[in-house]
Amino acid sequence: MTEREYGKLVQEAMPKSPILKDCFNAFWIGGLICLLGQIAVNGYVALGLEKQDASTAASMSLVALSALLTGLSLYDNIAKHAGAGTLVPITGFANAIASPAIEFKTEGFILGVGAKMFTIAGPVIVYGVSTSVVYGIIYWITTLF
Repeated sequence: MTEREYGKLVQEAMPKSPILKDCFNAFWIGGLICLLGQIAVNGYVALGLEKQDASTAASMSLVALSALLTGLSLYDNIAKHAGAGTLVPITGFANAIASPAIEFKTEGFILGVGAKMFTIAGPVIVYGVSTSVVYGIIYWITTLF
């Protein structure tokens, strides 16, 4: 069997992906997450926080909520239907940190939770911090002149 024949066989056996349905689910569930964040911002502003502080508090609330839902094994059920709708917002980042921590808790707090918690999110944090340091240095140098 040639490589081309094998590829054709695979294409015939592969189930068809419902891409429009998947995109729609990602859009509306991701939109609900954003709506929840906006409701939280408005709520914090109504409680007396400044807009920027309310935005920070709303982000922290979404992170805590997604970590809680991950711990209760509910986040994966939502993500199963929403796909990128739950991965792209900040809630997906919190899930990426909480999931390995929960999965490896039986190995102990240091070698399990501590070591595995950042396996997925670690590179994002490292490159994000590194990029911000480089940007900060460039900004600092350009303001000297």
